[in-house]
Amino acid sequence: MTDQIIASIGLILFGYLLGSVPSAYLTGKWLKGVDLRQYGSGTVSGSMVYEHVARWAVVPVGLFDLFKATIPTWLGLQFGLGETSAAIAGLAAAVGHNWPIYLRFTGGRGLSTFLGMWLVFFPWSFPWMLAFLALGWILGDSAPFALAGIVSLPVFSHFMDGPSLILPTSAVVLIITLIKRIEANHRPLPQTGLDRRRVFLLRAFFDRDILDHQAWIRREPE
Repeated sequence: MTDQIIASIGLILFGYLLGSVPSAYLTGKWLKGVDLRQYGSGTVSGSMVYEHVARWAVVPVGLFDLFKATIPTWLGLQFGLGETSAAIAGLAAAVGHNWPIYLRFTGGRGLSTFLGMWLVFFPWSFPWMLAFLALGWILGDSAPFALAGIVSLPVFSHFMDGPSLILPTSAVVLIITLIKRIEANHRPLPQTGLDRRRVFLLRAFFDRDILDHQAWIRREPE
């Protein structure tokens, strides 16, 4: 039992450190010499690679971010550590992606890594979430549809006879997502009451500080 606990802790730490590898940031530096934290939404994410670096690069970045969680989750099951430990290791990779130790805890939003974890347990989660993101992309704003996909995934899993851990992991994913959106890579909220509440709600539901989505994601350093 002690060996299993130590192995689980080691795997969770491995998941966090692997998740912390900032593939989008490195891609921006290597291909264009830019710090993605200074562009658009300020997130170290595939979407900002798409907008400000090179559109083709979003594919390898997205796949790497996906497998950052798939690998520790899969290893947890292969080592016989149990579904709970495997899921926590996958979630740790997402936490690392969102708050990477290598970038002073300024990272992405973690959706790709969440999908990487879910993919191991419930492969149908992948097309389910992609459908919501595609609908959001068609309508010009994927942020609220990402939330809708996360919230509705346990219902979909229930009807597809998916594993029971989809419900608790979806709850954790929703909490992590909202915390990261509101925290916004250390960007402070406005001081005044009305503006503070408005920006708080915009961040929670739309992942930005202003209503104009295109203006937000296309921002560049002054």
